[in-house]
Amino acid sequence: MLGIELKQTRVYQEAKTEGESIGEARGEARMVTRLLSRKFGDPSDRFTDRIQQLNVSQLEDLGEALLDFNSIADLESWLSQN
Repeated sequence: MLGIELKQTRVYQEAKTEGESIGEARGEARMVTRLLSRKFGDPSDRFTDRIQQLNVSQLEDLGEALLDFNSIADLESWLSQN
């Protein structure tokens, strides 16, 4: 109508960027949870909920840190410090 495509609008671009960020965080959280499950068994809902609240950078740090975890207590400690 006005010669403006929806994909070119600022609102669309911001929504797209936000959606991509949310999707990336969900994927990272899912991967960290899978790795924890493989190493220690399924983490409790308390841990899963806390992991899902982390941002992408924190999730990446947790993913690296969990390689050195010896018990689920290490996860609890890491989460309390981050």
